[in-house]
Amino acid sequence: MGPCKNIPMDKVNLRLILVSGKTKEFLFSPEDSASEIAQFVFDNWPEEWNDEGVSRAEILRLIYQGRFLHGNVTLGALGLPPGRTSVMHLVPRETLPEPNSQDQRQKSKSGRSSCCSISCAIL
Repeated sequence: MGPCKNIPMDKVNLRLILVSGKTKEFLFSPEDSASEIAQFVFDNWPEEWNDEGVSRAEILRLIYQGRFLHGNVTLGALGLPPGRTSVMHLVPRETLPEPNSQDQRQKSKSGRSSCCSISCAIL
């Protein structure tokens, strides 16, 4: 496995970087969304990342060019070229920062306790 890895022309080679600086490469289709990628990585967690495992896939977030990706964003929508390697950061994060959005303000108004009860209800 040298640096000149053959990447299929219909796949995006995603190099994911953890906070610790550890990296691992995964092949994904341009149709794959950020949440599907997080789930796949969670299900196929690399052995060398074991000391940085997370409890569930939902808290894994992808960062591309300094921005948190929402779960429904696909690699194709980001314009990542198939057949090439793209780099993203993978971080555990309970919620996405959304400084400008309406619902963020409502969430903070309602306070923490109701927020937790809502998520329990969903489960």
